[in-house]
Amino acid sequence: MVKTHDRLVIEDLNTAGMLRNHRLARAIADASWAEFARLLHYKQAWRGGQVTVADRWFASSRLCSTCGDRRTDLTLAERTFTCANGHRLDRDLNAAINLARWGEQNHHRTPDPQARGRATNARRQDGPDQHLRVGETSLDDAGTDVHTAPAA
Repeated sequence: MVKTHDRLVIEDLNTAGMLRNHRLARAIADASWAEFARLLHYKQAWRGGQVTVADRWFASSRLCSTCGDRRTDLTLAERTFTCANGHRLDRDLNAAINLARWGEQNHHRTPDPQARGRATNARRQDGPDQHLRVGETSLDDAGTDVHTAPAA
């Protein structure tokens, strides 16, 4: 993820509270979410990227990513988000869309203060895999190649 995205958004989850749920405790403890977040932070900083952390009370899975309505009755057993307006979407995909939108609105620091535009998913050209796949945006097309001098 760090190699392909300059800006990432993660949630600050209440893992201590989630560990009290005996059905989920082993899976949550095995996931090592805190270690994963630590790795993301230091690797993004190393590459000049940004990790934004959404507050643990942001209702990413309870908000409709299409219309913005909030469901208060959503349970963990429901894997499909269904809005009162009829919108249906996988619960995790709905949360990911909401987090991406939150990250664009709440990023406070970018590597290039003048960029401030929409983050693109252009592949970085610093690894051994420097070729583009069909349909991918090049750094020149996206205007995100930090290794080239700006035109005067």
